[in-house]
Amino acid sequence: MNTSLSVTLLNHTADPERAIATAARLCYAPLGAAELMESMTEEQVNKVLATIMKSGHHSALEHASYTFAIDGVSRALTHQLVRHRLASFNQQSQRYVTYSAKPEIVTPPSVETNAELKSVFDAAIENTYQTYAALVEAGIPAEDARYVLPNACISKIVVTMNIRELLHFFSLRCCRRAQWEIQELGNRMLELCVPTAPYIFMDAGAPCVRGACPEGKMTCGDPFDKAVRA
Repeated sequence: MNTSLSVTLLNHTADPERAIATAARLCYAPLGAAELMESMTEEQVNKVLATIMKSGHHSALEHASYTFAIDGVSRALTHQLVRHRLASFNQQSQRYVTYSAKPEIVTPPSVETNAELKSVFDAAIENTYQTYAALVEAGIPAEDARYVLPNACISKIVVTMNIRELLHFFSLRCCRRAQWEIQELGNRMLELCVPTAPYIFMDAGAPCVRGACPEGKMTCGDPFDKAVRA
């Protein structure tokens, strides 16, 4: 568990489910989008959402987006996160931010629970920072000295994704086979999303939330229990 992880939902599209239903309904309605937004009942909104979710016509999901502030994660995590290309990112720069003290780090649980290896890990981190500090002290620019810094360094990042990409992200990263740190991040983000659009996100998460695991022989063998989320 990453005890330094902090996830804040900074902003999201107002009434995202109604906005999405409006965009989807517009294709088949004589009314304009503004009128649809105002006139649709909750029952009609849910009916439209059910249709697009079941049919796989997910382009309408792109009309609602979410912005998260994510702090206390490792660079190992952010390297994975930015592979989700249909998203926007702004990350704390190691080029412009110079570490005047040893940076905070994320220690993997597999290391944290082994006292002997934790000592080896901590020594390596300390040696790395001492090298970094010596380079900066000698006048090497921070953008060059950072080359010695480890993936364990804590970072901050702001992420914006539309709902279509969020559902894809949750499907990959909430899976128990995902790397532990980004799995924890995915679950935290999903927890923040569910109250804002409960219909859309009710089956979000790893594929086993919705049915059979697609991982084949790589499956963890432990299907999702919906009662846990309820």
